[in-house]
Amino acid sequence: MYAFIKGVCTLVKPSYIVIESHGVGYLILSPTPYDYKVGSEVLCYTHHYIREDTNALYGFKSIESKELFVRLISVSGIGPKSALSILANDRIDEIILAIEASDVKYLTKFPGIGPKSAQQIILDLKGKLVTDDLELLPSHESDVSQALSALGYSKVEIKKVMKKIDLDLTVEQMIREALKLLMK
Repeated sequence: MYAFIKGVCTLVKPSYIVIESHGVGYLILSPTPYDYKVGSEVLCYTHHYIREDTNALYGFKSIESKELFVRLISVSGIGPKSALSILANDRIDEIILAIEASDVKYLTKFPGIGPKSAQQIILDLKGKLVTDDLELLPSHESDVSQALSALGYSKVEIKKVMKKIDLDLTVEQMIREALKLLMK
């Protein structure tokens, strides 16, 4: 099993890259191969996928992308191709928010993901992708987050609304603004 491969990118194709490391060229399937530049030193987080008819190496720019990929392929009916299409087409935080918000419509916009697959993703992954990192916010943001949490709003709803409010306001003004947005 390979956690990551560090080396020089020698080839970029529409579905994969080749990274040379210590004289060995690794063909790595990637959701975003054009993020890599030929001739540049790269670090690619990898997942070695082995099945009776497949032996493939999948690579990602960030550890978060890799972890989401691993979670997605653990869902019944979601294979590596579907997981790659999800990761290739959107930001990780938006995908996680959609899963946490049970947004079937959002998930069905990805190639290979129908309503049943989207519902299965939500069923299997909802609540397992968001960590309790509200304490990592600056203190006034944390105060607002804690107040909204005490009012019964979920972490996903709080994170979504925190992105939209002006952080230069006082705590009270931020809470009022957040509640206005949450009531819509």
